Amino acid sequence: MITLDRIYHARYVLKQVIRETDVIYAPKLNTDSEIWLKTENLQITGSFKVRGAYYRMSQLSDEEKAKGVIACSAGNHAQGVALAAAKNGIKSIICLPDGAPISKVEATKSYGAEVCLVKGVYDDAYAEALRQRDEHGYTFIHPFDDENVIAGQGTIGLELLEQIPDLDAVIVPIGGGGLISGIAFALKSLNPKIKVYGVQAAGAPSMYKSVKDGGIQRLDSVSTIADGIAVKEPGVNTFEIVSKYVDDIVTVSDDEISAAILALMEQQKLVSEGAGAVPVAAAMFNKVPVKGKKVVCLVSGGNIDVTILSRVIKRGLLMTGRNITLTIELLDKPGQLMDVSRIIAELGGNVISIHHERANEGSAVNGCYLRLVLETRNYEHIEEIRSALRDYGFKIINE
Repeated sequence: MITLDRIYHARYVLKQVIRETDVIYAPKLNTDSEIWLKTENLQITGSFKVRGAYYRMSQLSDEEKAKGVIACSAGNHAQGVALAAAKNGIKSIICLPDGAPISKVEATKSYGAEVCLVKGVYDDAYAEALRQRDEHGYTFIHPFDDENVIAGQGTIGLELLEQIPDLDAVIVPIGGGGLISGIAFALKSLNPKIKVYGVQAAGAPSMYKSVKDGGIQRLDSVSTIADGIAVKEPGVNTFEIVSKYVDDIVTVSDDEISAAILALMEQQKLVSEGAGAVPVAAAMFNKVPVKGKKVVCLVSGGNIDVTILSRVIKRGLLMTGRNITLTIELLDKPGQLMDVSRIIAELGGNVISIHHERANEGSAVNGCYLRLVLETRNYEHIEEIRSALRDYGFKIINE
């Protein structure tokens, strides 16, 4: 099993390869706590995954290195394996589902891997990777359920103890569990008083359910914007380590994740993918007891698909009261629109979209509807605008 000596050895091996990422202060994310961010989104390849992948490959025999390695991933693990293999002079094959985003396919190729696109979904790509492993004698590099991979990820825990010696708690994302297993083992072995909290997406709570039920559970399906942690079943090793060393696991919704991604961009100038933002979401929305504590949120990766970024930002704006759609019932007579605009302007709201239509069946003959999209400061600001409109006599339909 994993040992502290192995994690220290991994740190020695990785010293000349990876970046020791900064820990930065984030005072606005939760004003009741002292929040710090471990910026693994700024790691080479844009994620922590290169740590475990490189250390795993460094421990291969000469015969295994000569035959090459194979992995299955649609994201950060693929890029970590590809870079680690290239740096070790090892042939690497990455099996990806044929529907994987073009950006991720090209990024994996750019690090030197041979990409094998497999018709179907992740499970089909995984089966093909195992088939090629058996046929050609490649070594399969598991994304999380491997002792050397876990030891590589555990080097983050050693860095945290040096960067913030008086740390109270750390919040870590969980997919298959490799990252939190390494960090929790390292921290608890050296300072058992530090709390370790895990966070999963509400649409992919495999480890959460497994730990609560006391046995490994496999989900029928997963659905979340945090694709990096959309794992149906945790590993055997990771389940055992998490059950023993992690203090609690919570879940966050996609709306909360979107709000965290937006907050990281606006307040910290950091780009995070969904999986990397889940610890920040847990801190922002008080999912774990962090009040008055010095807490590190592990921002595990920054490889967000830019094609969905605008949608994520929109959800984040809605979640935090920065954007609202109001439908107002008016009388179809001159001056009504001017009065609505004046009230909103006086209160500092900004109209970014407007749609006016005459009323339909069931409403007054001289009635009409006004649908407005507004930029607002927060939920209190929204309620202030709604109250002023109601007080003036306007009827808001979508209360």
